[in-house]
Amino acid sequence: MPFPDESMVATPVPYRTSWPDEFAVLAADLHKALGDLARAFDHIGSTSIPGMPAKDCIDVQIRVDHLDRTNLVPALAAIGFRMREEPWNTEETSFGVTGPKLVFAPPIGARRCNVHLRPYDSPNARFALLFRDYLRAEAVARDAWGAFKVRLARDVPDLSGYGQIKQPATTVLMEAARRWAAETAWTPPA
Repeated sequence: MPFPDESMVATPVPYRTSWPDEFAVLAADLHKALGDLARAFDHIGSTSIPGMPAKDCIDVQIRVDHLDRTNLVPALAAIGFRMREEPWNTEETSFGVTGPKLVFAPPIGARRCNVHLRPYDSPNARFALLFRDYLRAEAVARDAWGAFKVRLARDVPDLSGYGQIKQPATTVLMEAARRWAAETAWTPPA
C-alpha cells in the first residue's frame, strides 16, 4: 500500500533507457548503507526489461544471507527508506513455497522505487530473477505482457485493483517462464 506521498495510480510508460543507470545509483546507495549485510543487488521488475512498458518505479532486489530485521531495518531507515508493513510485503508465495521478504519505500521526495529484501537462495528471489530473465529472452512474451499491463492500467488505473488483477496473470506467465527455464537450463545469476 503506498504511503501518503506516493501515487495510487498505475501508469505504465514506455521503456526508458535511463532505468538501468538509475538502478545503479540506487544500488550503490543501498550498498553503502548495508555493506556486508547484502550479498547481491538485482535490478528486477519491468524496468529491468529493455522494451517493456512499466510504471516509472525502479524495483531493486537485495539478496541477503539472513532476513534479520534487527540489522536491516535500521540500516535502511538511517538513509530514509520506509518499511512496508502490509502482510503481502512481509511474505510471498513463489512456485508454491511461502517465504519471507521485506519491502521498503524510498525516502520522501526521492526517486520512486521499491526495495525488496529476500533470502539469497530463496524461491521468491529466484522467482523475481526468472521473471526478468524470461521476459528479456522471449520477445513475444515480453510484448504480450507489456500490452496486457498497458490495457489493464487503462481499464483499472487504481493501483490496488491493478495489482489484484495482475497477480493471477503473473502466475500464468511464470508457468511459461518455468518451462523456458527447464528448456534452457536457466539458473539464477550469482
